[in-house]
Amino acid sequence: MSTLVLELRQGDMMVVNGAPIRFRNRARIELASRARFLFGKQIMPPDAATTPARRIYFALQTAYIGTEEERATGLGQARLRIGEFMEATTSATCRALLEEALAHAEADDGYAALKLARRIMRHEEEVLGIPPLPPPRRPAQAAE
Repeated sequence: MSTLVLELRQGDMMVVNGAPIRFRNRARIELASRARFLFGKQIMPPDAATTPARRIYFALQTAYIGTEEERATGLGQARLRIGEFMEATTSATCRALLEEALAHAEADDGYAALKLARRIMRHEEEVLGIPPLPPPRRPAQAAE
């Protein structure tokens, strides 16, 4: 496997294998092995899961980067939320994307599942006329 190099700014947040990490300084990191990770605006806080599509994203996120126990619960929640959304939507495209997202999550490819879930969130925002999620706030600079 090739390595992945990420450049993160001071205050950025990253979750690796279930562990949240906040960067105090600008950093360049290299992931040299397979890891479950999200960073920055990819991470949805629990209080932002306010719509059906956002709840799907949060459940898939938990299934991807949660602890071992949380991942099983997240996948169960994702199945439930996706089923509810598929029953409610009239969009064949949304149903197909959700089926694909769930298949990715069940195959332990959570990152691909989240990419599809973001597309569903954007569709929901357009259809319902709701604003997109704001980017995560950076913490205030602390004195060292």
